[in-house]
Amino acid sequence: MNDNPLPLRHPARLLATWFGAGLARGAPGTWGSIAALPFAWGIAWFAGPTGLLISAFAILAVGIWASNAVTQASGIKDPGEIVIDEVAGQWLTLAFAPLDPMAYALGFALFRLFDITKPWPANWIDRNVSGGAGIMLDDIVAGAYAGILLYFLLPYLP
Repeated sequence: MNDNPLPLRHPARLLATWFGAGLARGAPGTWGSIAALPFAWGIAWFAGPTGLLISAFAILAVGIWASNAVTQASGIKDPGEIVIDEVAGQWLTLAFAPLDPMAYALGFALFRLFDITKPWPANWIDRNVSGGAGIMLDDIVAGAYAGILLYFLLPYLP
């Protein structure tokens, strides 16, 4: 997106776009979720599910700051290029998954489903909470829903 006055090298924009993944054309949220996967795998491999859970909440805090900076600079309430919220939600979902490609694929699909449909209270947060907190928290709710459902579906995976 060229309408943002912050250059991509600015730390807030670099993180908010998850190193440019949010600048991909068509479905930036999906691209952000895809870009989150190898980081999730690496974190989980080194630090386990607890480390991934802690990382999800750490990136939530970073994401609130980065999203606030990008929205203030651009004047846009929720720029599509911000995908750090997808990263936090995807990591939260995958904290419930073993290091298995099938589990990660299912976690990805479930997170995207809940992120797009925004079941309550994610839809309420999306409409009523402004700034970086609003951008980030609806995806945390989606990630929690997806992670819980993933946990219960895992025994049925081949």
